Amino acid sequence: MTEVERAATVLAESARAGRPIVAFTGAGISQESGVPTFRGAAGLWTEHQPARVASREGFVADPAYVWRFHEELRRVCREAAPNPAHIALAWIETALADSVPTPVITQNIDGLHQEGGSRDVIELHGNAQRVRCTRCAYTSDDLPTAFEELPPLCACGALLRPDVVWLGEELPREAMRRAQQWAEQGGVMLIVGTSATVQPAATLPMLALQHGAALVEINPEATPISALAQVSLRGRAGRLLPELAEALATALDT
Repeated sequence: MTEVERAATVLAESARAGRPIVAFTGAGISQESGVPTFRGAAGLWTEHQPARVASREGFVADPAYVWRFHEELRRVCREAAPNPAHIALAWIETALADSVPTPVITQNIDGLHQEGGSRDVIELHGNAQRVRCTRCAYTSDDLPTAFEELPPLCACGALLRPDVVWLGEELPREAMRRAQQWAEQGGVMLIVGTSATVQPAATLPMLALQHGAALVEINPEATPISALAQVSLRGRAGRLLPELAEALATALDT
């Protein structure tokens, strides 16, 4: 039995028992679609100062500068397309829709899971294609391709900001609440393309483990989760996730 087949067996056993298969994804899955990571050797933070372009203090000091950075990031996310890994996760959701929940908890802000067909997506760090007002309750994802003026203003006259989580900000409470609830349901947590070091999102695999879940990891390199995972697959998500989905289909038919 190959490692992919072993991972598929873990997922199939959870599905047969009616326990959820929860995907937990990070920047690595979208990097294969051309969306740059923030950390790492080629990450955005090697070219930009995080405190200047991704913090409330930086926004207050120079909102136009922050918006110019964000508009370029938004363009990259808008022009990116879901890769086979996104599509494979959506296939698993569709294939198991009548038997077990298969939510996707993501740290990514690009919306590629939704574009790839996933319906139950929990965004821990917000979405680059959405804005919110700094004063009133206004939010919107109906945005122009490019704003005519930066920084853009809300109808109430206050500044709009990207609806993403910046350094030092809390994660959206409802998103984190739902993510923690799924982590506590047991079953399997399928961890894809994340270093599992960015807090507080990195607490979720440990929470899942504490509640009896099996961890299955897909990542090119070892992470702090690797030694705790029941199966840890080394390689690109765009290759391994489709293979896992195919092996899962075979395992469920046997």
